[in-house]
Amino acid sequence: MADDTDAERSEAFRAAVAPQPPGTGELAPGVVTTLSATVRRIVAPNPTLMTGPGTNTYLVGHGDVVVVDPGPDIPEHLNRVAEVAGGRVRAIVVTHTHQDHSPGAPGLAARTGAPIVAFGPRDGLEPDLRARDGDAVGPLVAVHTPGHASNHLCWLLGDERLLFSGDHVMDGSTVVIAPPDGDMGAYLVQLRRLRRLGLAAIAPGHGRLITDPDDRLGGYLAHRLEREHQIEAALHQAGEATVEELVGAIYVGTPEALLPVARYSVWAHLRKLALEGRATATDPDDLAARWTSAR
Repeated sequence: MADDTDAERSEAFRAAVAPQPPGTGELAPGVVTTLSATVRRIVAPNPTLMTGPGTNTYLVGHGDVVVVDPGPDIPEHLNRVAEVAGGRVRAIVVTHTHQDHSPGAPGLAARTGAPIVAFGPRDGLEPDLRARDGDAVGPLVAVHTPGHASNHLCWLLGDERLLFSGDHVMDGSTVVIAPPDGDMGAYLVQLRRLRRLGLAAIAPGHGRLITDPDDRLGGYLAHRLEREHQIEAALHQAGEATVEELVGAIYVGTPEALLPVARYSVWAHLRKLALEGRATATDPDDLAARWTSAR
């Protein structure tokens, strides 16, 4: 079952990860953008529908710096990060081990001698140090935020109330929650938690700096709950349906390349509804299962 699910996801996301034109201006690959007195951003050259202009790599601090999310293993990007850091990297922290965020960590470590810090070993990454909720790395504090991925960490720069959000919050789009590792219930819990942190800004894994964090987090929550309502209503009206049938009923007019993402979003919402006793399925772990309303 797990192998089938992984194969389906690989096939389904192929169009969504096809290369796109590079970003321009401050989001162009290799451009160094100063975001605050202690934070700089460099965008990796991996633009796709899923990554937007590319993965944001952040350099935090002056002198010795902490690098957040070195991105994919692209030598020109890693060379640029090491060059801008001046070789003075005290640590490399990753938000999670998806392919657009962590594969560049070993290459950057080889260039700088810095240790790699992550939630734990996974997807080919073997960190030197493991971080848990509340652990500090230099000026950053780990905030465990499962939902997009069970091993997802945001990193909080406390003095500036700036959150490096990885893929928990992005600029310009919602976040993919793809079961079984993706968990919609956990994701919503963590969105609410972030609203209680009193953030001044969010530095996302993709896109521009978010300067209205409370409004953005509130919008994310409202969107997810509205989508949940639509899914539950469509399932109740149908009585019984598959994820594919619900996507066809709800995502009318959505570009074909984004429908694979919609399937996983609907599946994630249905699994949440099942845990709450609001829906049932022949097998909640099967993307192709038939679902029944429990209302």
